[in-house]
Amino acid sequence: MHTKKFQAAAAQVPKICMPKSDVDLSTWAVVACDQFTSEPEYWNEVEALVGDSPSSLHLVLPEIYLEAPDADERIKKIHNTMKEYLDNGTLEEQEEALHLIRRKPVNAPERWGILLNLDLEQYDYRPGSTSLIRATEGTIVERIPPRLRIREEAPVELPHILVLIDDPENVVMGPLVRHLDESEKIYDFTLMKDGGDITGWRVSSPELLDRTANGLNLLSGSMLDSENNQMLYAVGDGNHSLATAKAYWEGIKEAHSGDPSVMGHPARWALVEIENIHDPGLVFEPIHRALFHVDTAVMESYFSQVCDEWKFVNCSSIEEALQMVSHGVENGHVAGFTDSTRTGCYIFRGPKSAIPVGTLQQALDMYIAEHSSVSIDYIHGEQSALQLGRKPGNCAFFLPSIDKYTFFRTIEIDGALPRKTFSMGEAEEKRYYLESRKIT
Repeated sequence: MHTKKFQAAAAQVPKICMPKSDVDLSTWAVVACDQFTSEPEYWNEVEALVGDSPSSLHLVLPEIYLEAPDADERIKKIHNTMKEYLDNGTLEEQEEALHLIRRKPVNAPERWGILLNLDLEQYDYRPGSTSLIRATEGTIVERIPPRLRIREEAPVELPHILVLIDDPENVVMGPLVRHLDESEKIYDFTLMKDGGDITGWRVSSPELLDRTANGLNLLSGSMLDSENNQMLYAVGDGNHSLATAKAYWEGIKEAHSGDPSVMGHPARWALVEIENIHDPGLVFEPIHRALFHVDTAVMESYFSQVCDEWKFVNCSSIEEALQMVSHGVENGHVAGFTDSTRTGCYIFRGPKSAIPVGTLQQALDMYIAEHSSVSIDYIHGEQSALQLGRKPGNCAFFLPSIDKYTFFRTIEIDGALPRKTFSMGEAEEKRYYLESRKIT
């Protein structure tokens, strides 16, 4: 009974692959590959911790290496290791069940999530989408091909995608949390590198699965408006990873056009962690910008193209600048700033964009497009941005967080936000690769 109910909510209970029982999960689980992209020392330390032990590190390509000269060699090794882990039993496929996950980060409240498959037929990342599953930030199609190279030959997927539901009454996860004694605890350990503690339960009870499906369908029905602008799932983290899964699925459909059985292919689905935007432990953090090889005066010449006027205000400390960013200004936008000589805030009056990140990103995009020596990275965490920004030749911008309680309505009305607008927690609080799923 629950199968049809989940399908009505664009979901499916997965068959999850887990490491065999003698694998050390503290070295198996590593943080999402799109973190610490300007900090090679982080990934060097992870490699040293893991060594030759079975680990998800050997199954993913940290994005810091995505453009490396040996990227193709790394990807081939990933595919071979995936097949090896499946063949020798390091990865074992479980019976159909969802996973209920409790994450306790070091410096943040605990939060809950469930692992489900989502139907890529019900997902559309293009602007103006009215699909059940939607992107929350602009998708850069040029970022898909290098990620597609990894997925195309991969027999399994390891998700770091976090998808949000708007569930103020907690009808989806609440019953699962209240009935933990009816589910099997399958892991409980401390994640590496200040990732905090994580506990997982396997939920296979038909009654609990039925209640979960009923909750999702209740949310889906309550979100219908007069224009049928229905959104049940908003992609919180991993927009481009889900877009890559979509591109892979569309390629399979095209290769098997005319064969209706293709709709049963496992690549039609993507394994994701679903979290409730109303969970007190879910904190929206801004994503900051670090620029490299910058000429500040030239960069500033582009600011007048995104607002009526702008000015720079010196601050005595980064704390003072961040406070100004948090408070904002009336009829304008504020972005904190630091480089090797200055700390302060840029104030943009009469901005053309609706939110500060839109104003800043538009100006930076124009600057970078016309100056090929300049590069940009998107940084999770104030301290990381500060350290990068204060190096000679660099600078960093600090942006305010967005209101998670108006988040769904903002996406429904205005569409996807500018890319890299927000982060669900700091870098160490991101999803760690632990579970996986066969996609071939």
